[in-house]
Amino acid sequence: MIGPGAAGRLLCWTLAAAMLGAAVEAVFSPDADWWQAAWPVPWYLVPAWALLWAALRAWEKRTQRLGRHETDEDVPADFDKAA
Repeated sequence: MIGPGAAGRLLCWTLAAAMLGAAVEAVFSPDADWWQAAWPVPWYLVPAWALLWAALRAWEKRTQRLGRHETDEDVPADFDKAA
């Protein structure tokens, strides 16, 4: 399952792609037919990823508040060794 960290990175990269596409559209105004359909796609994805991230983050906070997060007893003993 995707976690809130991965969803947050996905959101940031999608927003970066959207801004880059908008900059290319503004500066170069490409004439390719596919460009007119492709450049706004990241802008359509940003709200979906934002909702996904918010839901996953709320779920993570809820599980931490309920005490279901990993404790020291859950960590394997061999993790104590230095590298």
